[in-house]
Formats: sequence, structure tokens, C-alpha cells
Amino acid sequence: MHQDLLTIATVFGLYALAVLSPGPSFALVTRLAVSGSRSAALGATCGLALASGFYAVLTMAGLSLVLARVSWLASVVQVAGGCYLVYLGCMAWLSGKPGAAASRPGATSRQVRQGLRDGIVVNLLNPKGIAFFLSLYAVAVPPGTALWAKAVILLGSFAIEVAWYGAAAVLLSSPSARAAYGRFGRWIERGIGTVLAAIGLRLITEKL
Repeated sequence: MHQDLLTIATVFGLYALAVLSPGPSFALVTRLAVSGSRSAALGATCGLALASGFYAVLTMAGLSLVLARVSWLASVVQVAGGCYLVYLGCMAWLSGKPGAAASRPGATSRQVRQGLRDGIVVNLLNPKGIAFFLSLYAVAVPPGTALWAKAVILLGSFAIEVAWYGAAAVLLSSPSARAAYGRFGRWIERGIGTVLAAIGLRLITEKL
């Protein structure tokens, strides 16, 4: 019991540090939130957490080792993820103000669905996520960890991700953040788009 509690605390600490570190996930939520698309940003938050939860379950079941060991399959995932990030980066450069459509009928539900899709795809096609979960559970979760402890780890990790990106979505879609976007929206879009595209190109070139 004591060892399981220690395992849970260790995993939560490492997971929180990983989630707090900047990357394509945070760039995605930031772009959607500051543009005024809070619904899309919250949808992306759920999508990111669902994709992470999917990989966490695969890792605990030992199935992600297949992806890690089949080099060509891992390469396909990485290149596909890189291409999608480049696509998102290009869309950021070409778009005006994504939040401008928020007043249209049905726009909120569409934004949630689009954000959910983007969050799932960005995290699901992120090969770093697979490597993270493999290393995390190899180091922090002993083979004899109780099933209830693994369930707590899964639910708690999901909650950490939703809490962090959800808070970012709410704060970055505040009136002051939206006012800044209104003044510098074009440059914010291009800056975040450049970051997303650069990360995507790096993922692609690593496999070429």
C-alpha cells in the first residue's frame, strides 16, 4: 500500500513536469485561446488528454512496445505527426482571426469538435509521447504495482492534463488576452504558426 502511494506520487510529479514544459500541445491551445476560440481551446484540451490517456493505457498493457520496436511504423507516425503540425502552422499563417466566426449559429459546437480533433491528432501523432510514457512507466511504475494504483495514475494524469491546458485556455482567452490579440493578432498567429511548423519540420527531417 505504502509503495503504491509512493509510486502514484512519483508519477504525478513527473507527469506534471512533462505537461508544464512547452511544446506543440501548449502552442495549439495558446493559438486557439488567444484568438478568442475558448470553446476550441477547451475542445483541444480534452483531445490532448484523451490521446495521452490512450497511450498511457497502451503502455500499461505493454502494447506500445510494438510501436516502439517496429521502426518503420514509428517512422510513419512521426512523419505524419510532423506533416500535421506543418499544416497547422501554415493555417495559422494564412488565417485571419479564427475567433471571428464565433458569432455564427452552431459555431461553438463546431469549434469544440475541431479543437477536439486537433488535440487528439497532435498528441496521437507525437512520437515523443510514446517515448515519454515508455520511459515514465519503466522508471516510475514497478511491475508489481496494484491495479487500483494504475487506475489512479491514469485518472490523475488525465486530470492533470485537463487542469493545466484548461486553465491556460481560460486565462489566455480572457478579455485582456483577446485585446492583445486584437492589436497583434496577425503576429501572434504567425509566431505560433512558425513554432508549430518548425516542430513539425524537425520531426519530419529526423526520419529523412
